Parts: sequence; C-alpha cells; structure tokens
Amino acid sequence: MTSSGPAKKGEDIIAEARRARQLREEGYREQALKLFPPVCGRCGREFEGRKLRELTVHHKDHDHENNPADGSNWELLCLYCHDNEHQKHLLEGTAAPDGANTAPATHQPFAALKDLLNKKNR
Repeated sequence: MTSSGPAKKGEDIIAEARRARQLREEGYREQALKLFPPVCGRCGREFEGRKLRELTVHHKDHDHENNPADGSNWELLCLYCHDNEHQKHLLEGTAAPDGANTAPATHQPFAALKDLLNKKNR
C-alpha cells in the first residue's frame, strides 16, 4: 500500500531537502578539493585515489550554509580529525552555529558517592 496525503507530502519534502543538501555538499567539497591539496589540515595525512573519500570539508565556523567561493570557511580534514573537531566543539561549550552559547556538561553523578559509602560502612 502506498502512502498518500499529508504523510506522502512530508516524505517528499524530506527527500527533496536531503537531495538539496547532498548536491550542496558535493558542490563545496569539489570546490575545496580544487582549492586545497588533498591533505588533512590536522594530522597532515595525504589522500589520493579511493582514499580521497575519507577527506571531508570542515566548516570552521560550523555553519554549513556559509560557503564562500574562496574557501575561507573550509578546511579539509580526514574523517577521524573531523569527528574529533566536532567532539571538541561540543565539549568546549563554544557557540553553536545559531549563535547560542552551550555550556559543557557539569553534572557529577558520583560526587556524593564517597559520603554515601562512608555512611553505609559506619
């Protein structure tokens, strides 16, 4: 049974958004690969041939819509360094792409554990 009505329209909108994002990403990736040598900007590893697909474009300001033709917001990073860069961004609590300030996690679930264990052993 095929879906119809609002559900189908929603699926179409999502599919179109994904296609548009993929085309946009392919566009700035190809531009970045023409502008920069195929080397990870963090670890310095060089890429060629089939391994070139492991080289990604990182947006320095974390805004995927900011794609200047001169590549000033991009750097090429390998998959591992790219993941590490985004983890570092999350942990540091730096400004999110929308400008909101996100603080690092401060909850310490085991902070009172020592006191609880001492009470139990008395």
